Amino acid sequence: MALRPLVMCFALCVVYATSKPTDKKDRVHHDELLSNRDHDDAENFDYDHEAFLGQEEAKTFDQLTPEESKERLGMLVERIDEDKDGFVTVDEMKRWIKHAQKRWIYDDVDRQWTGHDLNGDGLVSWEEYKNATYGYILDDPDPEDGFSYRQMMSRDERRFQMADLDADTKANKEEFTAFLHPEEYDHMKDIVVLETMEDIDKNGDGFIDLDEYIGDMYNQEGDPSEPEWVKTERDQFTEFRDKNKDGKMDKDETRDWILPSDYDHADAEAKHLVYESDTDKDGRLTRAEIVDKYDLFVGSQATDFGEALARHDEF
Repeated sequence: MALRPLVMCFALCVVYATSKPTDKKDRVHHDELLSNRDHDDAENFDYDHEAFLGQEEAKTFDQLTPEESKERLGMLVERIDEDKDGFVTVDEMKRWIKHAQKRWIYDDVDRQWTGHDLNGDGLVSWEEYKNATYGYILDDPDPEDGFSYRQMMSRDERRFQMADLDADTKANKEEFTAFLHPEEYDHMKDIVVLETMEDIDKNGDGFIDLDEYIGDMYNQEGDPSEPEWVKTERDQFTEFRDKNKDGKMDKDETRDWILPSDYDHADAEAKHLVYESDTDKDGRLTRAEIVDKYDLFVGSQATDFGEALARHDEF
């Protein structure tokens, strides 16, 4: 069966990923920066372009004429205005920015969708996912290293059920996205925490103690000396991770560790774009207000040429 080598490869990757690495493993889920550019509107709007469009789409706009950029931006406004009331609010702008930044996730889901929607009904049922992912591999013996295909499948089923909001055992595109990328959805955060704890909790007591915490990210391999970062992590566990000082991390403490409340870059950028474009200062944007400030939101040949001239003048 064609899928069997794929699952075998995936299984080996999981086994490797859950073994003790010699380098530090980072379990923390951070929000990515909206752009690697400096946010200096006095210099250029490159940061805003990449934040609003995503890096790759921003490059596409740089090749358009100003008229083409305005036209395509106007079409985007229709999509950003979710309730179709003719205005773009800060919340709508924030959700759009988050969507633009996570486009790679949706591309990944699209790639996997056709391989799992076996009957072409626009939904992926648990049975379809199970058959496409595991197939006859469950008939094979488990590897000798303790990895279990059936345990892996049970874990997937539990995650699928949490993503399946209407509990019909079928996932639409959004539910399937939550299943594949649970860290991106608030209602899936509990399963992210649970799966992390199950990976690290070797003695099965439902907690993560110091030895398990360190053992997940570092393999001593007989070397009595520890890198400085391991000593730092021991201190981090004792002083900050273990908040109630009982020598172990519970579910809430693990959540605070792997899902920290980071600075909300998308919220800050959404407020910035609305503030800079809101000519009548009513706290929301019309299509005209956005298109009038098109150079803030998107690039064009004109802005790209202008930046090239500026760079030339510097030399």
